[in-house]
Amino acid sequence: MKKIIFSATAIAFMILASCSTSKQVIVPLNRSVELDDTYTIIWNGVSKAYRYENGQWLRAESYDYQFDVVQKRYDNHWKSVKSLHRIHPDYDGKAGDRDQTMYFEVAYQNLIDGKVQATINSSLGNGTGTTDAEFRKSVLIMYVPNASKFMPYNKFRITQNYNYEEGVLTETVELIKEKDGKEIPFMKNEETALIFIKSKLDKAPTTFKH
Repeated sequence: MKKIIFSATAIAFMILASCSTSKQVIVPLNRSVELDDTYTIIWNGVSKAYRYENGQWLRAESYDYQFDVVQKRYDNHWKSVKSLHRIHPDYDGKAGDRDQTMYFEVAYQNLIDGKVQATINSSLGNGTGTTDAEFRKSVLIMYVPNASKFMPYNKFRITQNYNYEEGVLTETVELIKEKDGKEIPFMKNEETALIFIKSKLDKAPTTFKH
């Protein structure tokens, strides 16, 4: 596979296209805000980025990021807000702003052949997914709306492994170009996050030291 080089014009077009699609995403309709209206989990983690070149995955450290996810579980309907920050000083801005916020709604529906089927509405695009009955291993697929042929990807695949007992979530986010039924990898992010849930503290967790 030849190394792909994008011109400044192409990169700018990609960024503008990704920004314009966000206006087409359905936003939540509920006007009320409640502090404790569901089961809430907060994930705090880091991601290592890789770029696919010449048939192999190469590290792309400047695209690494830190992230937090606030995940609200309403029975079989989950709502998540993900905030990420690219901290590397050499980040070139080609994947958007250093700080980004994403929104996801996942509705879990029928159980077919031992797999729970899901529909997804998100700021990345809409799609479908599957998971097990305990929501431990999930695969979510979303398509970029109105993706230009110049974009190096038009599909997201997120593979999740929830290890609740260890308090760890591992996740692979793949950016893929799907064309004529074939997949061409572009980039992936390997995420690891720790779980935080509502709790009471016996005392202040930190004190001023001098």
